[in-house]
Amino acid sequence: MTAKVERRLAKVMKNKEYFSCIQDLIESDPVKLMDTFIQHGHTTTLEHCINVSYLSYKVAKFFKLDYKSAARAGLLHDMFLYDWHKQPKDDRFLDQHGFSHPKKALNNALKYFELNNKEKDIIEKHMWPLTLRKVPKYKESFLVSFIDKYTSSCETVVPVAQKAGNYALLLITIFQGVFH
Repeated sequence: MTAKVERRLAKVMKNKEYFSCIQDLIESDPVKLMDTFIQHGHTTTLEHCINVSYLSYKVAKFFKLDYKSAARAGLLHDMFLYDWHKQPKDDRFLDQHGFSHPKKALNNALKYFELNNKEKDIIEKHMWPLTLRKVPKYKESFLVSFIDKYTSSCETVVPVAQKAGNYALLLITIFQGVFH
């Protein structure tokens, strides 16, 4: 794993309850492979998934939801295991990465792990509302979907705004403490 991901993991592993939810996943080779692919900007897919997983865990726990399923599915939600930036552009609009990767991630996760129905729903429907027909069934599915959008924004907008010196966009960093 990259040093950046190891530092992030060291921080979240201090939360023993969270770590117990994801330990079998995070120690597996398929999940570690996600650290070899860039997701957003300079953020690897594994780093992004840890961000989504940990924040989903914290928010789900706060709202007395199924925090274990939110944490586990949050970690696996982008387990598509390829560099989506280097994929050939598909002629069919609905076959493009944004629409097709949730199903690929779910299929990969099912190859390696046993998932409950809630975890399956979270992974398959995390791109809602982009995937209009794949409406989340559970509160935890909505939660992870929204947290995925939030973390993606932090991982892309904040570094660009910092580089450009655009302080209006940096207001989002008020919430970025979750990641550092």
